[in-house]
Order: sequence, then C-alpha cells, then structure tokens
Amino acid sequence: MKKTIWILAVAAVFLLVSATAYAAPGDKLIKQGMRGEDVQYVQKLLADAGFYAGLLDGAFGSGTLSAVKAFQKSAGLPADGVIGKETLLFLERASAAPSRYNRTLTMTATAYTAYDDGNGNYTYRGNFLRKGLVAVDPTVIPLGTRLYIEGYGYAIADDIGGAIKGNKIDLAYENRQDALQFGRQKVTVYVID
Repeated sequence: MKKTIWILAVAAVFLLVSATAYAAPGDKLIKQGMRGEDVQYVQKLLADAGFYAGLLDGAFGSGTLSAVKAFQKSAGLPADGVIGKETLLFLERASAAPSRYNRTLTMTATAYTAYDDGNGNYTYRGNFLRKGLVAVDPTVIPLGTRLYIEGYGYAIADDIGGAIKGNKIDLAYENRQDALQFGRQKVTVYVID
C-alpha cells in the first residue's frame, strides 16, 4: 500500500513539473525574431492553410510575418503579426475545407517532385519545392492564388509546367512514392483568392 501511494505521489510531482515546464504554442506569444519548434508548427499551419510558401525552418522572419498578417486579415483578426491563442485557434481550424471561395474548377491533377526528371528544387516563383505548392496554367489560375484541392489540402499556385495547360494542375509532393501513389485524378479545386 505504501509503495502504491509513493508511486502515485512521484507521478503527481512529475506531472506537475512537466505541465509547468512545457507550454503549448497557444500559451505564449510567437512573434518575429523567434526560432524553434513552435515557429515551425505555425509555419506548417500557415502552409496547410495556403498562406505560406517558404521553408518550414522554424525561423520567424519576414516571410512568416507576412503570412501571419495575411492569415489574420483573412480571418477577421487584428493583423498584428503575432501568434497568440486566438490566432493559433483559427489557424488550427483552417485545415478544414474552405467555407468561402470565389469559384470551383474540376481539373485533371497529376503529382510531381523535385526528384522527377526535368524538375528542379525550386518553383517558378523561387520557393523550395514541397507539398502545398502546385503548378498551374497562369492563364487559368494566376500565380500566387490560394487554393484548396480535395484530397490534397490547401495550396498556393507557385509553379508552372510545360504540360500544365488549361484545366490541369500538378501537385507537389516531397517524395516520389507519395507522388506515384497519387497518380492522375480528377479533383475539385476551390479558388480562394
């Protein structure tokens, strides 16, 4: 009995120390100049929501700041560029399909990576090629447009391709296996901007 009580007491102290030592990203302000996992988490949320095309490097620089302000403005929040509880909550909710969009397109989607023949590591707009960036025909979807693609998620029209003409879209993936698994599909593309 004494051993059980002692184990419970040690576990309670451990939990109390752990809870005070770790603060979730929403429990503190995340702002320009900061570095680390919390910033990287915010960058991923911004990328998933179609607002950030830069590297997910955990450095809160000017690109991350611009993305945060653009997201805050679109969500009706004060566009101060600081991630607090409210902005983080809105960002976490933004991973669902959009409720507001300008139009939808039915497109033929293919997938590509930087490892495919003829592709480089960077998009037409100069961003490192990764999931969340897509190649489009700029006469159909202007570069820089935020999109939501069923079965893929939020994306930014950031690249062009010789075979991407008309209602075709090429979805970037980070590894060849995921791109091959996607294959070629008809998708609904929600044009947000």
